[in-house]
This record gives sequence, C-alpha cells and structure tokens, in this order.
Amino acid sequence: MSAGYSAYAQNSISVESPYRLIQMLFEGVLKFTGQAKMAMEEDDIEKQVHWINKTIDIFTELISSLDFNDEENLNMSEYLKGLYTYQIKLLTEANIECDEERLETVMNVAQGLLEAWNEETGLSGKQQRVG
Repeated sequence: MSAGYSAYAQNSISVESPYRLIQMLFEGVLKFTGQAKMAMEEDDIEKQVHWINKTIDIFTELISSLDFNDEENLNMSEYLKGLYTYQIKLLTEANIECDEERLETVMNVAQGLLEAWNEETGLSGKQQRVG
C-alpha cells in the first residue's frame, strides 16, 4: 500500500473505511475553514473562533492518526505531522490577527491534500472505494 495510506493505517476506525475517514477529515477542514472565513468577513468573532477551533481539532486528529511505528513510512508520517502542525500555527495566527489570507493558505493546502488523497486511494467526491 502507499506511503500516504500507510501513515494512517494503524489507527483506522471501523465505522468508515480508513480511506473515507481521512477524506472526510480533509473535507471537514475545507468546510470549517470556509465557515471561519465567512464569519471573519462578517466580523463575527464568536463564530470565527468556533470554526477555527473545529478546524484545529481536525488537524490534531490527523496528527494523532499518523502511524509512527511503521519505519518504512516514518518519513511520511513526520512530514505530515510537520505540515499539519504548521496549519495549526497558521489557523491560530489567522484567528488572532483576523487574517483571511492565512485561512486561504490552509484551505489551499487542504484542497491539495484532499486531491492527492482521492487520487492515491481512488476515491472521488464522496464515493467509497470498492474492493
């Protein structure tokens, strides 16, 4: 299996396929960051904080889902941990400084991750991989 999938394989959840679960988390980042951006545009600090915190929670979950025991894919897990940690930093700064540009950066990264994940796993949209 691919390094990307293997980075998460140890902590898969049985309710959804592990492929679909990671896809849903990336989709959640896009949705919640978009909500935070709208709240920011409307000067609704309470909603802004709420949606940014939900997005940070997803990145925290993604970090905790990485498999650091798989030596073959350790570099991928370390890379993703650094990438996700940086996204949390950007979200925190965006929240403090009401910076839409940082939110857009996070959204662009999440979109790229989602597209790469869908390509790697054969998922598209919300279709589960069969087989």
